[in-house]
Amino acid sequence: MLKDITLGQFFPLDSPIHKLDPRLKIMFTLAFIVLVFFADSIPGYLAVMLFLGITVKLSKIKFRIVLKSAKPLLFIIIFTSIINLFFTGGENVVFQWKFLKITETGIVNAVNMALRLLFLVMGSSLLTYTTSPIMLTDGIERLLSPFAKIGLPAHELAMMMTIALRFIPTLLEETEKIIMAQKARGADFESGNIFKKAKALIPVLVPLFISSFRRADELATAMECRCYRGGKNRTSMKQLKICGIDWVALAVMIVFTACIVLIDIFNLNIMGY
Repeated sequence: MLKDITLGQFFPLDSPIHKLDPRLKIMFTLAFIVLVFFADSIPGYLAVMLFLGITVKLSKIKFRIVLKSAKPLLFIIIFTSIINLFFTGGENVVFQWKFLKITETGIVNAVNMALRLLFLVMGSSLLTYTTSPIMLTDGIERLLSPFAKIGLPAHELAMMMTIALRFIPTLLEETEKIIMAQKARGADFESGNIFKKAKALIPVLVPLFISSFRRADELATAMECRCYRGGKNRTSMKQLKICGIDWVALAVMIVFTACIVLIDIFNLNIMGY
């Protein structure tokens, strides 16, 4: 299960998506998240699938890896869909047993929620897959820099967010090693009810927390030894500049946004709103 979590990983490939300005990729990701909720019809979802498929193809990352990013959240996706399926009211009842009732509206809402969550996870994962931690830090810092005038620590926030994403794969690898070591000592994490399984995780969580604090202390010491003093008078080796490929990506994103909005307006007109 832990091996299926790919959040925070970066795949250093030579692709058009990797070459995009990190500021644009962050804004594109936020725009994609918003547009996914505008798509509530078959044409809208087809447009989102086409856009996401082309983006994955251009990134040169295998589609199974992107799809794998949604596997750890599969339980949440299924649970949310079931809640919408059985607890959404409607006139056209498809199935009913005692207090459980499935309506056409519930089925539509369940499918919509499942697709939206799946698209959100896959689209958001591409940001870390195609952007190095350093570039991601610079991008977040540049986007937050206007708020520095009102006292917002833009650099510190960007650094914390990037370090958190960067250490997710490291902590997962450490967890996997601890679990394998505990299993070699006879620990059982599979049998028993949910309470016994939770209790069995205590020998894993304790050394994991100790290891995490130790890594944090080592990182702080390394940053102090390199005279790190936050964002004050800090310069970047690579300056972020908008180039030709970024303008092309911006034009494509504008076209995609227009398509989703037009599809949504067309569906509202059909339904008579």
